[in-house]
Amino acid sequence: MSDINKVVLAYSGGLDTSVIVRWLQETYQCEVVTFTADLGQGEEVEPARAKAEALGVKEIYIEDLREEFVSEYVFPMFRANTIYEGEYLLGTSIARPLIAKRLVEIAEETGADAISHGATGKGNDQVRFELGAYALNPAVQVIAPWREWDLTSRETLLAYCEQHNIPVEQKRGKKSPYSMDANLLHISYEGAVLEDPWAEPEEDMWRWSVSPEAAPDQAEEIILGFRNGDPVSINGQAMSPATLLAELNAIGGRHGIGRLDIVENRYVGMKSRGCYETPGGTIMLKAHRALESITLDREVAHFKDSLIAKYADLVYNGYWWSPERKMMQAAIDESQAVVNGDVRLKLYKGSVAVTGRRSDQSLFDEAIATFEDDAGAYNQKDAEGFIKLNALRLRTAAKKGRSLRK
Repeated sequence: MSDINKVVLAYSGGLDTSVIVRWLQETYQCEVVTFTADLGQGEEVEPARAKAEALGVKEIYIEDLREEFVSEYVFPMFRANTIYEGEYLLGTSIARPLIAKRLVEIAEETGADAISHGATGKGNDQVRFELGAYALNPAVQVIAPWREWDLTSRETLLAYCEQHNIPVEQKRGKKSPYSMDANLLHISYEGAVLEDPWAEPEEDMWRWSVSPEAAPDQAEEIILGFRNGDPVSINGQAMSPATLLAELNAIGGRHGIGRLDIVENRYVGMKSRGCYETPGGTIMLKAHRALESITLDREVAHFKDSLIAKYADLVYNGYWWSPERKMMQAAIDESQAVVNGDVRLKLYKGSVAVTGRRSDQSLFDEAIATFEDDAGAYNQKDAEGFIKLNALRLRTAAKKGRSLRK
């Protein structure tokens, strides 16, 4: 421990990371630098400064990373139509590479010997933070207190605070029993009643959306504009990436859109039940796929879809900075040059329906697709040869007695 003189800690200002500050100071006899990121979690981050100062921290980083988070992480992921295990839009996962990057950068800026985080030894985040850090700085040292100390519960953390004179904010009123994580893309809930996969989530758990039953009886239509695969406007009004996603969250939330209750497979091997609210992301994904349906070549679209599961695994498991993710991203981004145009959507009681899509680069040819007189645009007789050629191997096998008919 003698070679650790300064540590950069991912710091929220909450109970866990406040304890970690003091624990690092005493266990490693080191100086602590705190880093607090505003990713649109909906809470003030500036109070973390006073809390860090009260713990004797001299170097305090508090940064607004909302625009970078959406433009450089969320949007690239959505160009791939990324969904983990068929449902999860990866709201927590995609925030970790940016935090890891800034931890490494701040460590270099301040001459720190190590970085630290408050992720537990049972979860995915420890893997995501550390894989990202090692990819960006292979020599970085990582301190993960939850894997070292013997503080195993909220009660032991509070006892540690009392013993070491750590100020703990005592909030009045009802405290949420859930473990929550929020950013501009989503808010997640774990623990409490959710640890029973049969138990229905309590209605007052949800923070961002009304229940579909309580949503307005009148549908709302919006038009989402895209450029190079990224949403850039709502109803013709251009917006920055972070502003646009925040507005979609508000619109979707009031219509009960984006709630999810799943059991997922963590990278560390266990199954975990979690609930998520991703109203803006749910709308974006539906609209993006709709625009791709008229602008992408069939084989490009199918090849791109074949990458979804692998791309999602990379993000979920913490390999954002891996060479294979970057290689896949290059191919995905190449496909997005033609994904420009507008998508009209109807939002109603938890549902998102596409009611129109248009693009100057659309491959949809009405003259060919029509059920009316196509004026010679398509020779239907050509289909006979096409079918027979594709049936050749099936007919050959059948002649050899290899028919699959039983």
